[in-house]
Amino acid sequence: MQIPAISIDDYISKIPEDRQEVFKKLFNVVNENLPKGFSENISYGMIGWAVPLETYPPGYHCTPNTPLPFLGLASQKNFIALYHMGIYAKPELLNWFVEEFPKYSKRKLDMGKSCIRFKKVDDIPLELIAELSKKMTVDEWIETYEKNYKK
Repeated sequence: MQIPAISIDDYISKIPEDRQEVFKKLFNVVNENLPKGFSENISYGMIGWAVPLETYPPGYHCTPNTPLPFLGLASQKNFIALYHMGIYAKPELLNWFVEEFPKYSKRKLDMGKSCIRFKKVDDIPLELIAELSKKMTVDEWIETYEKNYKK
């Protein structure tokens, strides 16, 4: 489910009211803990953080001339989703997250390759998401991306 929006505030205003407060908290946790150099945007129908073209001119290989995506945050029909490309691309980061999750939540971890789904919005492990957000710098993401995806 994509939310058509022209800005982050516009996106958040279109989220169902019962989710807006926790979504804002999650947005702020990510935004305040990401290393410097990532830029906020609206892309792929969600809020995103990417490496700007000024920093990485080749951009994203799937859609040339666009910033290199790193992290996304979306309100889906039945859950809030956090898409973290570092988890998808770096097994040691995925392993760390999977091991840490039970220390912060009583719920079972629900995730795909890069997508972490939170169906119970009252139980989002914000402290863990803060730690995850700090784990990869722009330079580390570019290096990981080029190693794994750049042809």
